[in-house]
Amino acid sequence: MRFFLLFLVFVPVSCGGLAPLPKERHFTSLRQLTFGGENAEAYFSPDSRTLVFQSTRGSFRNTAPKGEWACDQILTIPVDGGRAELVSTATGRTTCGYYLPAGDILFSSTHAASPNCPPKPSYARGYVWPIYDTYDIYLRKANGALAPLIAAPGYDAEATVSPMGDRIVFTSTRDGDLEIYTAAIDGSDVRRLTTTPGYDGGAFFSPDGKRIVYRAHHPTGAALIEYRALLKAGLVRPSIMEIFVMDADGKNHRQLTRFGKASFAPFFHNNNRQIFFASNFHDPRGRNFDIYLMADDGSRLERITWSPDFDGFPMMSPDGKMLAFSSNRGGRIRGETNVFVAEWQD
Repeated sequence: MRFFLLFLVFVPVSCGGLAPLPKERHFTSLRQLTFGGENAEAYFSPDSRTLVFQSTRGSFRNTAPKGEWACDQILTIPVDGGRAELVSTATGRTTCGYYLPAGDILFSSTHAASPNCPPKPSYARGYVWPIYDTYDIYLRKANGALAPLIAAPGYDAEATVSPMGDRIVFTSTRDGDLEIYTAAIDGSDVRRLTTTPGYDGGAFFSPDGKRIVYRAHHPTGAALIEYRALLKAGLVRPSIMEIFVMDADGKNHRQLTRFGKASFAPFFHNNNRQIFFASNFHDPRGRNFDIYLMADDGSRLERITWSPDFDGFPMMSPDGKMLAFSSNRGGRIRGETNVFVAEWQD
């Protein structure tokens, strides 16, 4: 077991005062928590008081030394603003931080393979995501202890935890394709839940722990051949993703959206009957993403955010009072992504 000191950003991060847009009627207020850089995938602690998120260098205005955090690291920040804390190692690339019920944090990292950032993908084949086979899933204890929790040859990432505290769900290439698995909270008892060729990932449990919502793309024919060739090169093309739901044991898979665009980041509403997600299906050019809410059978679709810039990664707080998301709104430079928290009203 290795131990890491806590790294602090020693400048308080003030809350920004951007107002919700007129059509964002579910938001009674809006707070910006990060300022600059790329900050995304912010998920609440069990007590709804803290967010864990991933960030590149420069996420906190003029506070990071040059060259530090050259690629994503995992941090936490109070939901009312304040001091941010680096909880990953500041080496390698990390992704997908998530709280366990006891307050420990899961995240994936490549630091065991190399302290350097893994190479960025070439876009010679168009827009693609890298699937780094050096990602393993780590558990960071509240006392700073860090140890691998789920590790196997290939990609192991996108881990989240059941509110019941008994199972972890994650995505892996351990069987040759991008599939969804669950494991016991200690990393044992790994079970495969998906089998259809194609990408399955980005999974989250329902509030009662009985279902899992996820994103997927199951190509056929020539598209499947291309998908497999890209995956062999450690890449996946995310331009088409749909939202699916299944039972927590992998039974009763159901497709909820059929937009033929990029829908991702699904997360259950606390009422257990609705699902948030982000999508670009409303934009003919496919460039703008907004957050939507739908019933858990895919009906009663409602648009939640209306910014002309990116909005994504929605998560409702466990107490049901807030929605955290990442957005390009209010950015000082093109492509800047920050973490926001909105007070929520149904």
